[in-house]
Amino acid sequence: MRVRIFISLKEGVLDPQGKAVERSLHTLGYGEVQDVRMGKYIEVSLDAPSRQTAEGRIREMCDKLLANPVIEDYRFEISSE
Repeated sequence: MRVRIFISLKEGVLDPQGKAVERSLHTLGYGEVQDVRMGKYIEVSLDAPSRQTAEGRIREMCDKLLANPVIEDYRFEISSE
């Protein structure tokens, strides 16, 4: 299975990297850009006996290592590639 994991800061958490990118885009003439938020994208190949097992294992990985559940949200998509 192929898993795509999307991690982003929770609403209300300050995103200095996103603000820096927003300012840079404005400097380059993209004044219409508003509220840039940065995040992480991770792809994982997983050998799991079922989709349900894969979902459980991915949640564990995100909660324990890949995302900081205090300040980040995550979602994932599983495909059988």
